[in-house]
Amino acid sequence: MKWVESIKNYTACNEQEKKDKAIILNCLEIFEDVLTRENEIAHITSSAFIVNRERNKALMVHHNIFNSWSWTGGHADGEEDLLQVALKEAKEETGVRNFRSVSNDILSMDILPVLGHEKRGKYVAPHLHLSVAYLLECDENEPLFIKKDENSGVQWVPFEDIEKYSNEPQMKEIYSKIISKIL
Repeated sequence: MKWVESIKNYTACNEQEKKDKAIILNCLEIFEDVLTRENEIAHITSSAFIVNRERNKALMVHHNIFNSWSWTGGHADGEEDLLQVALKEAKEETGVRNFRSVSNDILSMDILPVLGHEKRGKYVAPHLHLSVAYLLECDENEPLFIKKDENSGVQWVPFEDIEKYSNEPQMKEIYSKIISKIL
């Protein structure tokens, strides 16, 4: 249960994170299946905010479901090593093979609402992603590829342009919070 300890030990940086952390911890007590999508109300996801070595650009994907540029990430699907989930998703969604985890510690903790949508021909009801995110770094010259079933673009975005690329207000706030932690 090391993943639970990492969530408990996370130091929230603002009121939003304090409240979200408290709710996530409550969900861990209420639900036995929070690590899987079997829990259709709320489940753990892990994301990566990927930066270049100069730490002035983020590697983002154009997410098909949300129709917006975003960080990489995905469902834990029972995996307890949430950093490994973030690394796996980053590799799958960008094509980059060589990432460096800047830290083993959680970078950001957020509750992300997901609207109802269709995926692979099935309806997915609205639910919550109990999101933990990690900071990854990679070489800007690594080859990139699009994972067509999940995204329609992969590119480096200068920090100052992220607000122009993302059309999700709650994600803009999260990216801004993360960038302020990095700089």
